[in-house]
Amino acid sequence: MKNLKYKLLFLMALISSLLIAQENQTLPKVEEMHNRKWQFLVEKAQLSPKDVDAVQPIFMEYEKALWSFHAKNGEFFKSLRNKKNDPTINYSDINDRYADIEVTQAQMFKNYHLKLRKVLAPETLFKYYKAEREFKRTLLQNLQDRKEKGKRFGNSDI
Repeated sequence: MKNLKYKLLFLMALISSLLIAQENQTLPKVEEMHNRKWQFLVEKAQLSPKDVDAVQPIFMEYEKALWSFHAKNGEFFKSLRNKKNDPTINYSDINDRYADIEVTQAQMFKNYHLKLRKVLAPETLFKYYKAEREFKRTLLQNLQDRKEKGKRFGNSDI
């Protein structure tokens, strides 16, 4: 009987730790982030159903291209972390790559803007861009709050 109590206690502890771990998922999946952002933009920019149908494919294409671009370049910069003490590292090439990334990202946004400009009225596009900036601010604030919460509870991995 005593052995059964210990097994049940262990099982309950295991289940509760799994539930807590599920609640503390680190970051949402990329598709989920795209959907969250899209819903936020539709609501905040007050897009009409016609605007939603016209803009959503443009939005999704841009978001996927941007995330793919960041993932590719993120891998490059991650690989540099292991080489930071390497005396043969060419910082000039790295700086050029960083500048090229910024230029490419700006060009991607310009193309995105030109497509949106064709389907949205100027005032609606302004609201849309304002909503995008608000989403970014909210996201950054939420990440900062999570980080602070982790520090308060002694978990700096959040």
